[in-house]
Amino acid sequence: MELPDEASKRLEGKHTAMVVCWFLGNGCLFSWNSMLTIEDYYVFLFPNYHPSRVLTLVYQPFALGTLAILAYHEAKINTRRRNLFGYILFFLSSLAILVVSSLAIYLVHDRFTLRMATEACSLILRNYHANVQGGMVGDLSYMRPEFIQSYVAGLAASGVITSALRLITKAAFENSQGGLRKGAILFFAISSFFEFLCVLLYAYIFAKLPVVKYYRSKAASEGSKTVASDLAAGGIQALPETDDVESKNQERLSNKELLLQNIDYAIDMFLIYALTLSIFPGFLSEDTGKHSLGSWYALVLISMYNVWDLIGRYIPLIKPLKLESRKALTTVIISRVLLVPAFYFMSKYGDQGWMIMLTSILGLSNGYLTVCVLTSAPKGYKGPEQNALGNLLVLFLLGGIFAGVTLDWLWLIGKGW
Repeated sequence: MELPDEASKRLEGKHTAMVVCWFLGNGCLFSWNSMLTIEDYYVFLFPNYHPSRVLTLVYQPFALGTLAILAYHEAKINTRRRNLFGYILFFLSSLAILVVSSLAIYLVHDRFTLRMATEACSLILRNYHANVQGGMVGDLSYMRPEFIQSYVAGLAASGVITSALRLITKAAFENSQGGLRKGAILFFAISSFFEFLCVLLYAYIFAKLPVVKYYRSKAASEGSKTVASDLAAGGIQALPETDDVESKNQERLSNKELLLQNIDYAIDMFLIYALTLSIFPGFLSEDTGKHSLGSWYALVLISMYNVWDLIGRYIPLIKPLKLESRKALTTVIISRVLLVPAFYFMSKYGDQGWMIMLTSILGLSNGYLTVCVLTSAPKGYKGPEQNALGNLLVLFLLGGIFAGVTLDWLWLIGKGW
């Protein structure tokens, strides 16, 4: 039976933690979504370069390899340093992109240098996105399901915010000289500020929330070695490791055992993102034909995807609408493959209204199923095991992204490639 004092600790600061998780999820993808959303600027700088495809693909082998190593050694890695280092690099990379965009007018005749600088920033952003997302999902997995939901909703919200900002800056600078560049500079100035805010939130606020300290203390008592720095930042001195704690740590399930017990959830994450990234953003940016919206068309499609992705991540909060059956989840996820022929025929024969509807379905299903899988994964494990399982699920998510951005190039068959 749970004591009243323990129950109050589990809930104290819960809503504040949910808000902070939302901002941290937002910051994890804000800079990257900024790069994706200004694809019209990169198309202008690098014609015939397919920036929406190349920038997504160039980093992926490094990100996947990095996360595989981190997931394997997860039990020995200092989670606080891992996440904080990632958020600091997000901030510095955003500043670097801001500088590159500011200097673009001087490098316009040296497109190779400009492209290499852009790709380097892309590589850093996405490599450490994998680092931070694995660390955060693992960290939140042994806390409350609402924290994971808030975090992944924040990931989607970054797309909505960047899309809205891009539409505003495009409208504001469309008719001015160098308007695309000015819009990009304003974009990354806002992005840099937002990433700096996330550094402060993670470094000084999150670790001190009572509910976070409670769950991290509980994880430490169950043998977790990754939370010592987080506990120290929250003003709690980790207890010296006793023979009892050491035996608990040795008793934890191995990564292989965890993966075998949850292989359906891992495959679900892979399939969700393989399908989504085979269509978004490359196909939506380049292969949807010419329509009355002109240069606004790709931005509208990306914005609609982001809006419905965000909505989908809140639907599971309504209990009767949350899909929890493991078999039902896998069935629905596999059925999304029907979206591929639907997009193909709609791009050839449909008008922009039907394409916007399909894009909305793609975003809604992506967000909804992501939250259902992450919050339905078994919660009966010890803290260290939940952390490891969270890292493994994100590893398969990244594997799905890699497969998706590779398959996305197949849309170019018959178009000069």
